[in-house]
Amino acid sequence: MQRLKRKVLVICTANSCRSQMAEGLINHELGDEWLAYSAGTNPSSVNPRAVQVMAEIGIDISGHHSKSVDVFLDRDDLDLVVTVCDHAREVCPAFPGNVSQEHIGFDDPAYLNDQPDEVALPVLRRIRDQIRLILLDYLKARFERNL
Repeated sequence: MQRLKRKVLVICTANSCRSQMAEGLINHELGDEWLAYSAGTNPSSVNPRAVQVMAEIGIDISGHHSKSVDVFLDRDDLDLVVTVCDHAREVCPAFPGNVSQEHIGFDDPAYLNDQPDEVALPVLRRIRDQIRLILLDYLKARFERNL
């Protein structure tokens, strides 16, 4: 028996790095079980370093763009909303229907924007790997419990 794919929206402030990496990881590694989207409470543009560290593990997010969380407020097909930063958790709007909302926070790499690659890239790799380990394990377990 084939189970239905669940839909998750991952939200951070700018939809530039953490939520973009999470969307790419979920769709690449859990695509049989989950369909991921990402958005920001104050969207900007995708961080080129996020694109770079994702490409290092074979995931292309170069076609992603930052989106506002407002785009998703009228959707009634989301199963889960996950905030990945404290600011997004504080200002995240309520979603209609029976959608669960969770917070799984990760460090904000924005402070590295003006730093050289040798300083910034190791931090982005660590955050990417933490998202891969923590968030994906959470979603796997949640899918197995059938939400």
